[in-house]
Amino acid sequence: MDIFHLNTETMLTRILLAALLGGLIGWERERRNKQAGLKTHLLVSVGATLIMLTSIYGFDSALMDHPNARFDPARLAAQVVSGIGFLGAGAILRRTNHIISGLTTAATLWVAAAIGLSVGSGFYWPAVTTTAVVLLSTLVLNKIESRFLFIKKSGSLKIIIETGDQPVHVSTITELLQKANMTVEGMIVNNDTAEDDATRVTMEFRVYSFNSKGINALFEKLWQVEGIKQVRMNWRD
Repeated sequence: MDIFHLNTETMLTRILLAALLGGLIGWERERRNKQAGLKTHLLVSVGATLIMLTSIYGFDSALMDHPNARFDPARLAAQVVSGIGFLGAGAILRRTNHIISGLTTAATLWVAAAIGLSVGSGFYWPAVTTTAVVLLSTLVLNKIESRFLFIKKSGSLKIIIETGDQPVHVSTITELLQKANMTVEGMIVNNDTAEDDATRVTMEFRVYSFNSKGINALFEKLWQVEGIKQVRMNWRD
């Protein structure tokens, strides 16, 4: 095959494959309600593929035969790698002093561009393998991190506490949270009346944990507080 020519069928196949692979990564982000979802990742992957195709096959071979011509298909691709940064920066948000969200989405956008460049240059299997690795890391590893708390060194945590008839002071809980090296970022208190006319109080704390090693100890101490009937904890995205 002439390096400067590629049939239309192969070009369309590469563009559609890039759309599929980028769309798969975008679908995973979309289902988590992230800033950049299906359409954004798909467009990034397809756009990178088109640029790579143009860089390799978009110039007339007669021009390349000129003694002063310099053929470098990596020049346009290099601009994609550096230029994708503005999309990644737009996906990163600073919520509080301790929380910065969107880093994973920014990384997946960068990878989607790399996948598009790979497909555009004809490296199908590396692109497919990379897509599988990205989906594995975002879908499976997230569940593993949520199940085994010791994997997370720090992060946002939601703690839901249900009390019975005996009232529990909020200050008692906040003191335990502070001793566990956690910062309270928000709190919601709901009062419900059960069928036996008993009042049930549900307190939801949104905290930031600086060290996950103390979470198990905190869990045990909360259960020891009189009046607490139920305690649930889970990491927040």
